[in-house]
Amino acid sequence: MRKEIIAIIIVVLAIAAGILILIFLNDFNGSRQNSPSLSPSPSPGLNLGENLTGLPLKIADGFSISIFAQNLKDARDMAFDSMGNLWVSRPDEGVITLIEIENGRAARQNDVLRNLNKPHGLAFDPDTPNLLYFAEENKISKIPLYSDAPPQKLVDLPSGGRHITRSLIFGADKRLYVSIGSSCDVCVESDKRRGTIYSMNPDGSDFKEFASGLRNSVFMALNPETEEIWATEMGRDFLGDNLPPDEINIIKSGKNYGWPYCYGQRIVDSRFENTGEQICPATEKARLEIPAHSAPLGLAFSPLNSNWPKEYRNSLFVAYHGSWNRNEPADYKIARFSLNGGEQTD
Repeated sequence: MRKEIIAIIIVVLAIAAGILILIFLNDFNGSRQNSPSLSPSPSPGLNLGENLTGLPLKIADGFSISIFAQNLKDARDMAFDSMGNLWVSRPDEGVITLIEIENGRAARQNDVLRNLNKPHGLAFDPDTPNLLYFAEENKISKIPLYSDAPPQKLVDLPSGGRHITRSLIFGADKRLYVSIGSSCDVCVESDKRRGTIYSMNPDGSDFKEFASGLRNSVFMALNPETEEIWATEMGRDFLGDNLPPDEINIIKSGKNYGWPYCYGQRIVDSRFENTGEQICPATEKARLEIPAHSAPLGLAFSPLNSNWPKEYRNSLFVAYHGSWNRNEPADYKIARFSLNGGEQTD
């Protein structure tokens, strides 16, 4: 199954055993700088999308897509360090891979951390950029970059069950946030840490619940304009091809987002009709609804003060993994949501 993830500034996809890079084209007749540390310029004279991968991908006009790195089975989450190098988690392989970048190209790659328990989330503290924070299924640790020091465990996490990925993000408040997926498709959890987002100080102290009612918020991103955390949400299975919608939520302190009792715009789940009627009116509605079983994974906002074309500014990009249990499969793709004053416009 192909895995799709978005990185900010440029859109990067982790597909099968490699990473693709999707950029706005520079001056088509001039030299091209594909450095991940730069915001690429649009090409005013190019109308057709450019696919340099050899894969059957449809590319929007004005974009180019090419292979950035290969031999990365199960690439999942990605983060750039302060030196411009790329770190990639690979849960099924139990490793975190470092890709060293020179002149905008992947020069070397090495599995720096091995024998991990389903590593997924990666994050760098803006105040201490030489520390890599990473989440395994059962814990969060940190480690100094480019050193022989061992990882330091910060907190334990619940493990087992259906959803094992743990994603990380630093908020504008300098706290570290972790999403903890549910242990089931739809149920009332006995462990109240499941189906939530927790936050903590960078040293692991003050670990506490931030938001609840989230079945599986696989990825999070910080809105650069509002400094709010936005998160994807995968809806439950076995309600048919078109229910429930997958979601994008704005994560707020103390709020409940409905799972397992309701979904979308507070629609009560048929399994919890009596309880849901009581609980759901006080829950948060989805910010955006996505077609059922699209499986939204990575998300990223267009950069502020960029030279991107006007129609792509103030936009949210979301990578769809695609469906596994739909009669008519939902495709994998990158979708764009134009945001205008906080309202969806397309």
